[in-house]
Amino acid sequence: MIAALALLLAAQAAPTTSAGAPPQSPAAPATQAPAPIPAPDAAALTRVRLSTEAGDILVGVDTQAAPITAGNFLRYVDQHKLDGIGFYRAVKVADGYGLAQFGTRNDPKRTLPPIKHEPTTLTKLSHRDGTLSMAMATPGTAAGDFFITVGDLSSMDATADNPGFAAFGRVLEGMDVVRRILVAPTSPTLGEGVMKGQMLAPVIKITAARRVD
Repeated sequence: MIAALALLLAAQAAPTTSAGAPPQSPAAPATQAPAPIPAPDAAALTRVRLSTEAGDILVGVDTQAAPITAGNFLRYVDQHKLDGIGFYRAVKVADGYGLAQFGTRNDPKRTLPPIKHEPTTLTKLSHRDGTLSMAMATPGTAAGDFFITVGDLSSMDATADNPGFAAFGRVLEGMDVVRRILVAPTSPTLGEGVMKGQMLAPVIKITAARRVD
């Protein structure tokens, strides 16, 4: 599943960028969930409100566990580079499982330099329901595209053989909005290869992204 999603998430939406050979569709998650990992206290997280056309999503960013990745996201927030961009992709892995992706889509006016990969083996975070994480093609390419998981997708965590994806926060309020985005209408023609049918039409715009005191 990770190998497929590594290509599937690779930022993807710039027309001149190729994510490589088309992967097969992601496998459904295992029926038996792994042992839960305690979530950090919400009070220790930096809160950011994503105001979207589908409703508000309040996320908590873990600057202690994932300082590089969380700091990158907060730079996009503080520089208002997420204002006006959108949720543009919904990847449905199985019923009640998937992810909603948003970001700058390689727009040179919005996209900051890529960052070093922070694997979950280092941060001790995990891709559970409502995890906020970084999209990338390969380690060191993550920049301005992000995703939120729906359902337990801990198979996206790092292992000894796979770098996984860099989780750095979680949804505190508004998972109902994320789930609506996941099942929002998609275009039957936009996207290449396995991405066809995953591009939201219309895109669900983020009108503002701001820290919450």
